[in-house]
Amino acid sequence: MNILTDLLSRPSTHAPRAKKKNRGIELKTPEEIAIMRQAGKIVAIVLKEISELVQPGMTTADLDAHAEKRIREMGATPSFKGYHGFPASICSSTNNEVVHGIPNKKKVIRRGDVLKVDTGAYFEGFHGDSCITIAVGEVTPAAAKLIQVAEETLYKGIEQVKAGKFLLDIAGAVQDHAEANGFKIVEDYTGHGVGRNLHEEPSVFNFRTHEMPNVKLKPGMTLAIEPILNAGSRHTRTLSDRWTVVTIDRALSAQFEHTVLVTEDGYEILTDRTQL
Repeated sequence: MNILTDLLSRPSTHAPRAKKKNRGIELKTPEEIAIMRQAGKIVAIVLKEISELVQPGMTTADLDAHAEKRIREMGATPSFKGYHGFPASICSSTNNEVVHGIPNKKKVIRRGDVLKVDTGAYFEGFHGDSCITIAVGEVTPAAAKLIQVAEETLYKGIEQVKAGKFLLDIAGAVQDHAEANGFKIVEDYTGHGVGRNLHEEPSVFNFRTHEMPNVKLKPGMTLAIEPILNAGSRHTRTLSDRWTVVTIDRALSAQFEHTVLVTEDGYEILTDRTQL
């Protein structure tokens, strides 16, 4: 779940305030990491199921109901539901909707849609957080390319994760791959630390900037890396529901996200769907 930078300072409504370590960044213990693996696995299972379940004619409320049911069946609670008043267990954003789309029983999924599904699970005191973009049926070649590059961009960023590297290493890799393929990075929203709180420090930006701290990565950090790519302008606006963010030019948008652990020699993807 993306969040404006100024929201990162707010405590999650679902978890205790994070411990303060390393300028507010919490390094997880082996025991805590083991729990986060379980939280991440729950999220991965739910997103994999949704990707296989989606059909034209379903509603986004159908997907939300499935996600909440499955999260609770696996012993967790939905991270998003009630978070700063958000009413659902997933964010479901379609086509030119960028992030934070609210599931609705009247929002019918159609063939050719570019559907973003973002969800989180709170398990034994820790959160997992991940997002996928789904091509519903046959999409246009332009939409297919956007989805493909958005996913590649996430992994370009993840490949930079290693103790001793910096957030700008992630940001640069993300930005370079997106721009090389003709897409714009949405700069209004960033990734974030994740753990006891759904959103923790640091901000994990997806573009080169000196306006946010260029944190050095350390073993035990857990980061939600989540680039958002637009086919047109990078600029966005928020609709009157105060949640749904859309592109200002109605161009398509795509997003992928994983919760990633920083290790001594690289990274571990805690929400990896390919290992299920």
